[in-house]
Amino acid sequence: MGQAKARGPYAKTPARRAEIVRAARDSFAENGYAKASLRDIAERAGITHAGLLHHFRNKDELLAEVLAERDSQEWQQGLAQVESPDQLAPYLGELIRHHQKAPELMRLWIELAAAASRPDHPAHAYFAERYERGRRQFAEGLHDEAARGKLRADLSPESAAVLFHAVLNGLQLQWVLDQDLDIVGPISDFVRLLLDQDDQ
Repeated sequence: MGQAKARGPYAKTPARRAEIVRAARDSFAENGYAKASLRDIAERAGITHAGLLHHFRNKDELLAEVLAERDSQEWQQGLAQVESPDQLAPYLGELIRHHQKAPELMRLWIELAAAASRPDHPAHAYFAERYERGRRQFAEGLHDEAARGKLRADLSPESAAVLFHAVLNGLQLQWVLDQDLDIVGPISDFVRLLLDQDDQ
């Protein structure tokens, strides 16, 4: 069964888009969003500036794709690595330390999430859906823990899911403002407060 031929030199293949997104991620992390240029990103990806613009209209669209890809990868990693509540805090600690190696990307994520709070922002629907999905899936997992008596009795899974995302995002914002702040310890403490009933 033959493969369909690409239409011209700038056909929108998934592989080429992935190369551009990787190049953009590296450029944003090294140069910051403001100083990163589309020409630099195109050069890193091994294509022309015009070729890049065939795949992505502007730098904002590229940033949104970089962050969406990171979200997707981390969600898949979480599903693979966290099979029980006692694995959640260690996984989150590892994830936060990974984010801290690229503080510019963490800063850009925070800035884009805030900007996307406007209904007319191009990334508004993505962020709204991302948070809704995250809350729903986290709450679904907590229902099992509640049934086993592992979730605080005075806390619903839905409320715990909202609190979890607020704490995780808020801690990362605090760290961007003060990079000497320990946020791995507090997120571990928070998970223990939600789930660990052994010492109560």
